[in-house]
Amino acid sequence: MLFRSIGCDLMEFEKPWTEKYRPQKLDEIVGRDPIIRRLKSYVDKKSMPHLLFAGPPGVGKTTAAIALAKEIFGEYWKQNFQETNASDERGINVVREKIKDFARTKPIGGEFKIIFLDESDALTSDAQNALRRTMEVYTSTCRFILSCNYSSRIIDPIQSRCAIFRFGPLSTESIKFMIKKIAQEEKIDLKEDGLEAIAYVSEGDMRKAINALQASSGIGDSITESLVYQVTSRAKPEEIKNMMKVALSGDFISSRKILQSLLLEQGLSGEDIIMQMHRETFNLEVSEKEKVRIVDMIGEADFRLVQGANEFIQLEYLLANLSLG
Repeated sequence: MLFRSIGCDLMEFEKPWTEKYRPQKLDEIVGRDPIIRRLKSYVDKKSMPHLLFAGPPGVGKTTAAIALAKEIFGEYWKQNFQETNASDERGINVVREKIKDFARTKPIGGEFKIIFLDESDALTSDAQNALRRTMEVYTSTCRFILSCNYSSRIIDPIQSRCAIFRFGPLSTESIKFMIKKIAQEEKIDLKEDGLEAIAYVSEGDMRKAINALQASSGIGDSITESLVYQVTSRAKPEEIKNMMKVALSGDFISSRKILQSLLLEQGLSGEDIIMQMHRETFNLEVSEKEKVRIVDMIGEADFRLVQGANEFIQLEYLLANLSLG
C-alpha cells in the first residue's frame, strides 16, 4: 500500500521504503564491514577528520554519514548535522552562504559539528577552492563529510585533507539479504526468481533494489521475475543474450525481430538495451578476442546514441556487425 487512511477523507502517503528501512546505526548497514569498523573508531574517540565518501549512487554513503552523526552526537545529532546537496547549487554561493553560516555557529553538546555535502563533485572549481578555505578556517569546530560519485573530480587540496572511503557496488548477497528482510516485514510473497531479478536490475545499488521491490509490490500479489522486469523496464537477461547469440550465428533477420520486440512491444529504450548487451557480453560463450570485438562495437553504438543518433538504426547496425563476424 502506498497510502493509508487517517480518518475522514484524508490520506497519508507512506514513506518510501528507502527511507522507512534506512539503517539508523552503523551496525545495521549491510555489506560494509571494513568501512563500518573504521567509522566506529571515530565514534569511540568522539573525534574524526574530514571524510571523503566516493562511490556510485545507492551504495550507502548518505546512510553511513547520518548513522555516524547519530552515534557521535546522540540526541543532539540534528542540531549538529547539516546535509546539503551540491548538485542543487553548484556555484560558490552555496559555500559562502549555506555552508559558512552553519560552520561559524557553535556546536551543541559536543566539540564539533558535521556538514555533509552530497554530490560534492558537482561543485565548480572555484566553489571547491572556496570550500577548501572554509575547511581550513573552521576546522576547530566543524568536520566535513564530502560525498561524490567520482573522487577524481575533487581537487587535490581537498582530497589531501580528507580520510578517503571508497564505496563500491554492493554484493548480490547484501542486496538479497536486505530485500528478503524488507519482504518479510511487509509480508510480501517474494518468489525466488523475483529476488534474483531484483538483484540483477539493482547492479549493486541498494536504493534501486528497494524501489524495485516497492514498485512491484504495488502491482501484483506475488513478486515474480516477469513482474520485476516489467516494472523496471528491463529485458530478461536471457532475451538479450539470445538476441546476441542469434546475431553472432549470422542470422541478422531473426535477431532484428527480437530487437523490434524489445523496443516496440516491451517499450525498452535503446540506451537500456545497449547497457544490458554490454553486461551480457561477458556471459557469452565466445573467445576473449571476440568479447573485445563486441565491446568495441557496443562502445561505438553507445557513443552515437549519446550524440543523438536514431536508436533503432544504431542497434540494427550493431546487430548487423555482429552477424558479419
